[in-house]
Amino acid sequence: MTEVAELFSLRGRTAVVTGASSGLGARFAKVLASAGATVVAAARRLEKLKELADGDSRIHPVDCDVSLEDDRVRLMATALDATGRIDILVNNAGASGAVRAEEESADDFTGVLGVNLVAPFHLARLLAEAPTSDATGGATRSVVNVSSVLGLVSGAPLGGAAYAASKAGLIGLTRELAGQWGRAGVRVNALAPGWFRSEMTEELFSDERARRWVERGTMLGRGGVRGELDGALLYLASDASSYCTGHVLTVDGGWTAR
Repeated sequence: MTEVAELFSLRGRTAVVTGASSGLGARFAKVLASAGATVVAAARRLEKLKELADGDSRIHPVDCDVSLEDDRVRLMATALDATGRIDILVNNAGASGAVRAEEESADDFTGVLGVNLVAPFHLARLLAEAPTSDATGGATRSVVNVSSVLGLVSGAPLGGAAYAASKAGLIGLTRELAGQWGRAGVRVNALAPGWFRSEMTEELFSDERARRWVERGTMLGRGGVRGELDGALLYLASDASSYCTGHVLTVDGGWTAR
């Protein structure tokens, strides 16, 4: 019988985390590293990544703008060159766009989809195409797409058309890739956080009326706090979820259960 702790161990695995310079992405990189993975942490702000990696030899910073195809190819090649394998991809990098649809141009809408939907697709495809190592012992590779509750329900009066469309699209992409790649040993799941404090939501949590709106709409009466996505991420990334693919794991304090 496999020890419970071993189910969540990532020793010997290589993970790529995008949007890792701050907020949820930085936390995700630390969680995977603490579970034993070698983590290639990617973002545009290299200095922030270096701060993240300071004192942790398992985290390797790589500057990357996921909206650029060449950067995406270089990121995955760098990870593969470093360890000879890519086992886990966390598509976390995201762009928000305008809140009001009438204030969002078609170009702006396209730009948000480029970061939030096109980039995750391309990076996932690069993982699926990467050579596997005999050392995996038959373990599947895991893609974790970071979606949002706004991909499941409307966020009006907050939210944003491009953001919601991209996050809903990411859920559809998750299910389709899971169906196409399951028998090839690639699991694809989505993580849908509720309202967590990050750079993207700092303005929301700093506004008393908005904060009360979150508290009223959440069954637990509060937004998420640091660390409350750790277990969900580690579950999807590890062998603990070896029979789970095409799934959307919502961690939202009951927001979408209303």
